[in-house]
Amino acid sequence: MPVKVSIRVPVGRPLPELAKFIRSCEDAGFHGVGVNDHHHSGRDVYSALTLAAAATERLTLFPATSNPLTRHPLVLAAAANSLAEIAPGRILLTLAPGFLSVEKAGKPRARREQLAEAVAAIRRLLAGEKATVDGHELFMNNATPTPPNVFVLAAGPKMLELAGEFADGIMMLVGLHPKSIEAAREHIRAGERRAGRAPGSTEEIFIVPTAIEPFETAREWPRRFYRPGKQFLCYPSTANLRWLRAAGIDLAEDHDPDSISTELAAGVCEAFGLFGPAEYCADRLVRAHEESGVDNVFFFPSHTAESAYDLPEADVEAFEKVIGPRLAS
Repeated sequence: MPVKVSIRVPVGRPLPELAKFIRSCEDAGFHGVGVNDHHHSGRDVYSALTLAAAATERLTLFPATSNPLTRHPLVLAAAANSLAEIAPGRILLTLAPGFLSVEKAGKPRARREQLAEAVAAIRRLLAGEKATVDGHELFMNNATPTPPNVFVLAAGPKMLELAGEFADGIMMLVGLHPKSIEAAREHIRAGERRAGRAPGSTEEIFIVPTAIEPFETAREWPRRFYRPGKQFLCYPSTANLRWLRAAGIDLAEDHDPDSISTELAAGVCEAFGLFGPAEYCADRLVRAHEESGVDNVFFFPSHTAESAYDLPEADVEAFEKVIGPRLAS
């Protein structure tokens, strides 16, 4: 299969049920599953991933995503290390400044400097080395011989550069248009140069918004709000609009979703992700692979704040029956 596909699974069911659903994702042919790290859900992502690791055999598993504010870097390193002992070679740690988790905890998002320090420290801890956070020296016992890679979730250019400078890999939300991808990669390469790394050495996972349904409903997503005051196209970051501009689509940060025409919405969907029937989505992924070398993607099913914890049952079915077989062929 030329493209590896993982999928976001929210903590929307009791954890034993969630583990069974994640097993169904493995049975459907997915490469991996990312589970959101939302403390306010009352369900802990690392408990969910532990059950999922026991219930699966080959899936790559990761939080989508954790942050260094509500979880200290030493705590994150220990959690990832523990998962790697349970499922060697199948764990990633993904980090971001935080969105809903820090918002619900009454905290601001992590500063870029905080995130960079945390990423560097966690990588050292996982490698069995000493690290420093906030001027305090840290060490973690029992580092596994198969340490998980540390990825940074990035949408804006400065975060892309941070990932290229400090992380093993990047989960990037920049769309699928070739010009958007190339513009984003220029920033990753800038970070790699600062760190003295080889260009292209940062592993890439493309976050791909999905709405696998008929065109007439799928292409309505750009005309919606994620929640009051937050347009769908500005979730989780207004950086989405930057990459759309690189693709030739110029929308203001304060745009009115209702003002987006049907024709413009179709162009946005084509550049931004997978919005349409399963057959179209499969072909769009193949085209992204051929045009830009996209070979590892993370399905991010489109949702609003109200539907954020619905399990992506339709996406899993579409992948099993149509998209996965098309990619395999």
